[in-house]
Formats: sequence, C-alpha cells, structure tokens
Amino acid sequence: MTPKILAIDTSSEACSVALSNGTDNLYRYTDEPRKHAEMVLPMVEALLAETELTLSALDGIAFGRGPGAFTGLRIAAGMVQGLAFGANLPVIPVSSLAVLAHRAWREFGFEQLHAAFDARMGEVYWGSYRVTEYGRAQLVGEEAVCKPAEVAAATGVKAQPGWYGVGSGWCYQKLLEIVTGPLQQCEPSLLPHGLDLLALGQTGFSAGNLVSAEQVAPVYLRNNVAAKAK
Repeated sequence: MTPKILAIDTSSEACSVALSNGTDNLYRYTDEPRKHAEMVLPMVEALLAETELTLSALDGIAFGRGPGAFTGLRIAAGMVQGLAFGANLPVIPVSSLAVLAHRAWREFGFEQLHAAFDARMGEVYWGSYRVTEYGRAQLVGEEAVCKPAEVAAATGVKAQPGWYGVGSGWCYQKLLEIVTGPLQQCEPSLLPHGLDLLALGQTGFSAGNLVSAEQVAPVYLRNNVAAKAK
C-alpha cells in the first residue's frame, strides 16, 4: 500500500507542499521568496482539508533537508519538527538537490543530472544524480558546497558526455563546464517541487530512512554553519 506522506520543501525560492492520501498525490506550489514562513502552514492545512485527512492519519512527513537557503531550511525543519512531534510521526529527510534532479527527470526526462544551487559567495551547492525511475535518485560522488572550479575535487565528478545541468548554480555555466564538459541541456530556472519530494519521501519511508522529530535538522554542507548530517 502506498504510504500516506506529507512533503514540505522551502529550501529554495519556491514554497511547495505535497500530500499522498494513499491513492492520489496533491500539491500546492508557489514561487514567492521571503513569504515561506507565512504560507507553508496554510498550504499544509489546505491539502489536509482537501483530502479529509488529519496529521495523525498519515504515515510520515518528508522534508527537503537541504542544502539550500539557510532561512528556508530552518522554516521547513521547524515546521516539520512541530508537526511530527504533535502527531507522533516519523520524518523522512530528503536531499533538496535530489528533489531537483527528480523533478528534471519527471518533467524533461533527463537521466544524468548535475544539480546545483547558487550558494552565494561565488560558490555552489552541488550534487550529481542518475534518475531512471520514479521515486529514486542515485547520488554520483558526493554532495558539496564549493567554488565552481573545485567541483571535481570536492565531489569526485569527472567530465563525461551526456549530462544535463539544472538549478540556479548554473549561473556559473561557463566555469562549471570546464569541469563537467559540455552539457546536453541546461535548465537554470528549475526549482525543487513538492511532488518530487513526495516521491523520494515515499521511497525513503519504505526503505526505513526515518528519523524522529527530535532528530530533524537541516543539512547546510558549510562546516562553519553546521556539521554535515548523514
């Protein structure tokens, strides 16, 4: 049976929530930066009302654990921690970069993806993924935050043909392609989506990749902000 999962992502400019009632997947999505804190709970409440579910009827809550915008990650982590604690639900942390890669596969059919967010300060949050089926995104190498010229050293990525670029980090496309080789296609405006977090969250739930509400924490990747979480 498909698990009933609530998915919350505020790791980027987008604020996105999705919910599976075990049969159908519903979502709310908006691209309104700096309004996540005031919008995310009403979006959750709207989906619960639409599906006529209560939090306690769910199997778990998935959240985009990062990397991404510091403020957005704290909003999602705090919201999920409160909801999960109140309803005694397990939490499924999912990489925001994996969510982005899964969306590119779902919408464009890209299977080999270099997902990157602009981390400011001349750096990118980076994760390379292979996505060939619904609900699965296989990390190639390591996730990291680094300067574009240091991507290979930090992540183990090598220049290979047949890869696609997605995410705001590709504002450094010319510098990054020196490391990755020429892309097949680039979609720098693509953002994570709750439907893809939901898909990966359902797979993570079934695999037992769960934490308690007390263990919920963002993954920033920057060592001077927070230690890298597993």
